[in-house]
Amino acid sequence: MRAAGAGRPNEVIGRGEERRGARAGTYVSMTSHAPSSPLATYRLQLQPAFPFGAAAEAVPYLASLGVTHLHLSPVLEAVPGSAHGYDVTDHGRVREELGGEAGLRELARTARTHGLGLVVDLVPNHMAAALPHNRALWEMLRDGPSSPYARWFDVDWEAGGGKVLLPVLPARLGDVLDDLRVDAEAGVLRYGEQVFPLRAGTAGLPLAELLDAQWYRPAWWRLARTELNYRRFFTISDLIGVRVEDPEVFEATHAKILELVRDGVVEGLRIDHPDGLADPEAYLHALDRATGGACWTVVEKILTGDERLPAGWPVAGTTGYDALRRVDGLFVDGAGAAELEALYRRFAAPPGDRGGHWAATARRAAYKVVTHELAAEVAYLTRTAARVCAADPRLRDHAPWALRAAVRELLIRVPVYRPYRIGGEDVLTGEAAAEARAAFAVPEEAAAVDVVRDLALGRLGEGPDAAAFRARFAQTASALRAKSVEDTAFYRYVPLLSANEVGGDPGRPAVDPAEFHAYCARIARDWPATGTVLSTHDTKRSADVRARIAVLSECPGRWAKLLGDVARVAAPDGQLAWAAWQTALGLCGADGGAGAGGGVGGVGGVGRVGGGSADGSPAGGAAGGTAGGTEAAGGGPVEGRLGGALLKAVREAGLHTSWTEPHEAYEAAAARFVAGGPAGPGAHPLAELARELDPHVRANVLGAALLHLTMPGVPDLYQGTEAVYEALVDPDNRAPFRRVRPDEKTAVTRAALRLRRRHPEVFGASGTYTPLAADGPAAGHCVAFLRADRVVTAVTRLSLRLAEAGGWAGTALTLPGGRWVDVLDGSRILDGGRPVAVAEIFAERPVALLSRAG
Repeated sequence: MRAAGAGRPNEVIGRGEERRGARAGTYVSMTSHAPSSPLATYRLQLQPAFPFGAAAEAVPYLASLGVTHLHLSPVLEAVPGSAHGYDVTDHGRVREELGGEAGLRELARTARTHGLGLVVDLVPNHMAAALPHNRALWEMLRDGPSSPYARWFDVDWEAGGGKVLLPVLPARLGDVLDDLRVDAEAGVLRYGEQVFPLRAGTAGLPLAELLDAQWYRPAWWRLARTELNYRRFFTISDLIGVRVEDPEVFEATHAKILELVRDGVVEGLRIDHPDGLADPEAYLHALDRATGGACWTVVEKILTGDERLPAGWPVAGTTGYDALRRVDGLFVDGAGAAELEALYRRFAAPPGDRGGHWAATARRAAYKVVTHELAAEVAYLTRTAARVCAADPRLRDHAPWALRAAVRELLIRVPVYRPYRIGGEDVLTGEAAAEARAAFAVPEEAAAVDVVRDLALGRLGEGPDAAAFRARFAQTASALRAKSVEDTAFYRYVPLLSANEVGGDPGRPAVDPAEFHAYCARIARDWPATGTVLSTHDTKRSADVRARIAVLSECPGRWAKLLGDVARVAAPDGQLAWAAWQTALGLCGADGGAGAGGGVGGVGGVGRVGGGSADGSPAGGAAGGTAGGTEAAGGGPVEGRLGGALLKAVREAGLHTSWTEPHEAYEAAAARFVAGGPAGPGAHPLAELARELDPHVRANVLGAALLHLTMPGVPDLYQGTEAVYEALVDPDNRAPFRRVRPDEKTAVTRAALRLRRRHPEVFGASGTYTPLAADGPAAGHCVAFLRADRVVTAVTRLSLRLAEAGGWAGTALTLPGGRWVDVLDGSRILDGGRPVAVAEIFAERPVALLSRAG
């Protein structure tokens, strides 16, 4: 019996062949766009508690791992105290709280002395709407549309009656009017600690007249949903969109970062949320020209399903969520996942469109978000479409409500994050338009759908309103996808939480070896210097938490038994109970276990991958099983981390409570359940399951790590993930960097990274990728490939199913001719050119990294 995907022809694809349409087999990479790409990067979350100086102190250790570049979170000036830096306030200055420009340049010098370069996270789409820190916004609000800074921001002045709505008040204006204070001497308006600029000559006016005379309108925060008249990041009104498509704005907001690139301080850029820009491709070309093409650049582009990164983008690739989905999926059993789904429906009994079925849940979530959270964005699109129609007699007489309905119906049918000018018809299909028209009762009124679709596809000319509609429709589609899928549906549909990750597909969580090899082949050919990741500052669960949860797809019966054993711990609802117990299992290696006070007793399988003891002692399961102890993986006891993550989950889901309308009784009941069950004494049955799954979690953790480090692309290691790292959604996963206690995963990581540095030609743009197929009854459990005829990677997948089927007996992998050294222990040598028993290859551990001797 041959492994899935075996039997492919082994042709070599040369550099002269087209990027697309080449056949699978052995693959030679095309020339990378970036002239000097990293071999591996290490992500550090900078914050006041971990500034440039602290990063410099970590450089010798990070260099010893084998990475070639430090990947820094945003370094430009941000809101004071910001723990992440994405709330930029001044693009012209390096953040003083981190050590300022001098500190960044010193970090670069220190890194360079240890052979490391710097990659920086760049945020071009938005700034913090924080006053008075954002001086550009301050001056626009003070001086109005005539301000030179008015062109910086996407403001619909007409919609606001000539004013910018500022949704900053805790209640209606009339309820807080007496709390507003005018500081005539300073020329500002104050509300508590908030401060706003006053238009020249208005400080002496009576309060009512003064408010009417400003270029902005302080308003109740709840009005943002429907009345906001500036573009924002997703649904976050505190982050205002920036018009980098304007050449002057681009120059002003990029001058400092480009100076740092020219000076050699920065060698690479990670572009945050390019889908939010008016024209991502035009922006990337402008950036490429500005850097002279000398900067390795990757984009935080979420690709859905088989969606491809636009071939014309002048970048090295994505930040790697597409790789994450393929690696994770290899360790999911498709049949077992289907059993879990059926069990979940019986246990939690969710309505089909509120968590019961993936497609229906995602569609309902999209309707909710487009109707409520994005109502202001839909209103903008409706107004713009109406102006286009009014200007052309052939398009008149479409009622505003019909245009609004058409906008909504088409937006929710965009199957990816964003349609682009090229290939838009493949996204906004005729079928999608037909479905949208079916939502109208009167066929003649459904014609509004065709107008909206033509506008979104750029078919109605290049006038200002048509161009504005096309850009904003695409920007809104991205926000809708992120908020409805990532931030709503992922928290409602929860059969297998490891699949609910950025870029993931919960409706199809499993990836077979053939699909994985095909993906790697394409990346090696088209985007050899793309980024790859397993954990990031944005992942909802770290890779090792997901690796543990994924094992449940191999044992749905054991999961069903656990649910029966813990049924006495009452939960507010079945979906919460299901998600809570899975999340707790995912944290079983952290803090000595998922139970409060060591309730799980440190028995987590991943904890023992780390070399910690199983007695629940701080020196054992806790420190050994997490990235440097609990602080590095979340900064507090598991009960608090688990409770915080689950509170976020139920609020994001919006089924029983939400961020804006919290249901106090429900949230209190949820907290009691967590304290008494998954994070308390009721968690003891979880310990038994964790013990049983221990070796299979180990296989998943090590297998995913080794694939990530040796597959095509540039691996980005999130801070602490060189050891077992168990963290949940932010802020749990954004704690300051701390040195880890080395464990088995660290040894694998070091070996792979050092091999990359010794043989850059194997893993760089000129490397080749060849799938290796095992033969025998267990062939499908072995995933192996050859890089540049020099390095072989082999990992075990679905190890629990493998054990139940009798192990590796009768299964062999033919290694290429020659002698092969086991890089992970250095002493074992295997002879190639013949079938080698897989049991021999995996004699010491469930993964193998082999390098050609000599």
